Amino acid sequence: MRKYYTLLKGGPVQKEELLHLHMLMVHIKKYYEAASGDSIDLSRYVGLHVSPVHIHKNKNSHKEALLVLGEEIVGRMRAQKS
Repeated sequence: MRKYYTLLKGGPVQKEELLHLHMLMVHIKKYYEAASGDSIDLSRYVGLHVSPVHIHKNKNSHKEALLVLGEEIVGRMRAQKS
């Protein structure tokens, strides 16, 4: 039986799916930077020392990294929009 993890009170999320979401968020960041010519400050994300290729890290670490990365991307987009 597979172990599941719930992300943000949603349905069950497997670690592999979480890794895919993490990688997708990194691609979104790169796309945004290329399209806008703007760079995103990732100091909080980098400080976590968790990237999508760190498959040995646990699901909680990847969840936190994914959420922090998302917050930093959205925060930059909102700041640029203002």
